Amino acid sequence: MNVKRNTKQRYKSIQGLRSFKDTLPTKVKKIIIKKGDVYSKTLDNWKYLVGEKLFKVCFPKSYKHIPPRGKCLNIMVKHGHQIELEYSKQDIINKINYFFGKNIVENIKIKTFENVVENKIVKNFTNVTKNVYNKKISNVKNRQIRNSLNELNKVFRNK
Repeated sequence: MNVKRNTKQRYKSIQGLRSFKDTLPTKVKKIIIKKGDVYSKTLDNWKYLVGEKLFKVCFPKSYKHIPPRGKCLNIMVKHGHQIELEYSKQDIINKINYFFGKNIVENIKIKTFENVVENKIVKNFTNVTKNVYNKKISNVKNRQIRNSLNELNKVFRNK
């Protein structure tokens, strides 16, 4: 492989296949890192960040970075469990900041939702995975791919 000097985005680049992240302009990378990456990593590691007990009753809704007000994480919590989340708010902030290695969250806003709405959403997701995707997965000809998709479907249903 040839090493090429490129002064626009990086000091050195390797010709050939590059990752998608390396092909993006630097301004776009900064936007993705500031907003989307923080929320997606928080969502992926939510069980680790809040613990088993709070994981069952709350989830992160959005992450907003507004310069005058600071960095805020909005959390949806089941009605009746607000007090538990309120007492562990500072602990969650510390865990998230420790996980990212820098000051990502300064404040947490708590919003409540009813159990009935949440149960309907969960039932709809399980019905969708059972009906629509099982029919499509059964039409896949390659046996290994079909088995892998069935395993992925099982994992999604368990979440």
